[in-house]
Amino acid sequence: MTGLDAFRDPASIAVVGASGTPTKWGYWLARGALTGSARRTVHLVNARGGTVLGQETAPSLRELPDAPELVAFAVPGRALGAAVDEALARGARGLLAITAGVDDEPGLAARVRRAGARLIGPNCLGIYDASAQLDLVWGRFEPGSLAIVSQSGQLGLELAGLAADAGLGISRFVSVGSQADVTAHEVLTDLADHDATRVVALYLESFGDGHALIAALTALRRAGKPVLLLTVGASDAGRQAARSHTGAMTTATDIVDAACETAGAVRAETPARLIAAAQLLVRAPRPTGRRVVVVTDSGGQGALAVDLVSRAGLLVEPLPHTTRTAIATGLPPQAATANPVDLAGGGEQDLGTYGRVVDLVAASGGADAVLMSGYFGSYGHDIPAQQERETEVALELARSAVRYGLPVLVHSMARSTTTTEALRAAGVPTYTDIETAVGALGTAARLAERGPVEGVEPAEPGATGGVPAPTPAEARTPRSADPRPPDPPAGPPAAPPVPFGYLSARDLLAGAGIAFPPALPVTDLNELRCAAARLTAPYVLKADWLEHKSEHGGVAVGLGDATALEAAYMAMSLRLGPGRYVVEQLDRRPHVVEMVVATRRDPSFGPVVVVGAGGTETELWRDSVLALAPCTHENAMGLIARLRCAPLLAGWRGRPPVDTGALADTVVRLSRLATARPDLLEIELNPVRVATDGLLAVDALISLTGVTPAAVTCAGDIPTR
Repeated sequence: MTGLDAFRDPASIAVVGASGTPTKWGYWLARGALTGSARRTVHLVNARGGTVLGQETAPSLRELPDAPELVAFAVPGRALGAAVDEALARGARGLLAITAGVDDEPGLAARVRRAGARLIGPNCLGIYDASAQLDLVWGRFEPGSLAIVSQSGQLGLELAGLAADAGLGISRFVSVGSQADVTAHEVLTDLADHDATRVVALYLESFGDGHALIAALTALRRAGKPVLLLTVGASDAGRQAARSHTGAMTTATDIVDAACETAGAVRAETPARLIAAAQLLVRAPRPTGRRVVVVTDSGGQGALAVDLVSRAGLLVEPLPHTTRTAIATGLPPQAATANPVDLAGGGEQDLGTYGRVVDLVAASGGADAVLMSGYFGSYGHDIPAQQERETEVALELARSAVRYGLPVLVHSMARSTTTTEALRAAGVPTYTDIETAVGALGTAARLAERGPVEGVEPAEPGATGGVPAPTPAEARTPRSADPRPPDPPAGPPAAPPVPFGYLSARDLLAGAGIAFPPALPVTDLNELRCAAARLTAPYVLKADWLEHKSEHGGVAVGLGDATALEAAYMAMSLRLGPGRYVVEQLDRRPHVVEMVVATRRDPSFGPVVVVGAGGTETELWRDSVLALAPCTHENAMGLIARLRCAPLLAGWRGRPPVDTGALADTVVRLSRLATARPDLLEIELNPVRVATDGLLAVDALISLTGVTPAAVTCAGDIPTR
């Protein structure tokens, strides 16, 4: 198969279905194609012949004097297949199908690939490349440095419209539509060496080969082109919640966020927030940390800004004393100089105060970003005599940002004035509400923390393949909601005949290096008495086959001697029926913190590992974090540190710290096991009891896919802490 060269800067284009009627797709494709006619040959094809937009049309591709490199189709769905075949017969290398409602899209894509060509679409909104004068899309774009790749054509247009409102132009726009052939990750990879693109906006509804997507995002990260991702629904995992505690604790967007963290991208929550962050990333130096200094001419606006900055996880730290002294010079006595800096009317007395104070803050070494909030931007509009001076100060703000290499953002009460336009033109991101400005700073700070790929410097402002996606979870080991042992399945099992009750799960996990208390299986009173003699009281009794034992009365804890154990067994077996039970030694270590460690297999991104607050209230606290598997010990320690319950592990109110390193080791081992075993859909250890001298897992849940298991070679040696 060829690459995507035909979609970058084709030597010739043919528009099939060209029209002179502005309400038709054929008009917009023809109009756009003709804007590049000085750069390439443009053919218009219309079955009726005649003239379209002043150019003679051909009745079919067969009538063209030469083979077009790229063909764009604006034809009904029923006619697309024949039109594509005709284009392939003429030797076209790139095909762009706007058409929706196409039968047998996979078959159409297969014919295209067999011919050595590539297809974008069907059901897409077109492509645009400013530097190549390639315009095959509905609407009109202004050239710029923001690339948009969108699975939804209309949402892509919304992003482009919001960008235009913010004064941002488009470098490349690709609506991938159905992705019958060309995928979003291929388009993203192709942007890595696209000189005009500085920032990429990406909208996806489904992720397909998640590994290939991560490779594409990583390639863009290497090229110094940050990616802002917008999504909904995220993955099948989010729409089909698992039956484990883990499934209730995590969402599909958690998995997407983990993938973004791996690749160095950031997910935005709305189109408006994405474009707000893009404005900062396109125009300004990128922050290198989280310290924000707020400069304002209003005490109320300054206080609100500081609250929002803190809530966004950014830092509000006092400025150095020497800087505060310098700022105070020339300001009214009631001015505040720590952080926020309140000019207290000083800006009205002398507009140059804004520039002077921002420059002092930027030079102080105490800020990674400066956020100015208030009236600035309105002076020239309200008092025309002040317009020239306000514009001069706007340029001073831009020079401070460049001089000290940090972003200066302006939240202005003015909607659109000569000054706000001057700010944006000079490279100062400007916003009409403070919340949007702070959100943009938070997004940029997260990107900065993810940094460039190790050993690769980011590009100055101005083809990777994918690993096959993990096999989808097509079948799971049947489970019964009835708290009794399930009947044997009829006929041969679809999955390997591994009865993943608690003891079987223990055996598999112990082989991967997970520690459990001593335990023995029992099926009758004689075995129970033998187990009591071999183990040390107090005991725990469990029904081996139950998923959530406490919810069905399938666990008895703290049985102090053999008599208590026997009584518990008689009561439990009478209620739940015969089956395999487990006698286990009770973990009596002091100062224990209960945690959950688990894995899930996502259809797009493969196995993810989860760590969080555990026990019977796991879903209640919903305190968990996750990462793509496998992970390193350092990654695992970073995940644990992000938990709200992390202070409990570090020693809370005089309690000794527990062995967090052992917890991290368990996260690593479980992540490696999930990576090596595609037959494991879910693994859950809940709770794992972490004490000062290590960790013990006291319950385990495993569910299967229909995939044949590989040998367990994943545990390996965990690096010495």
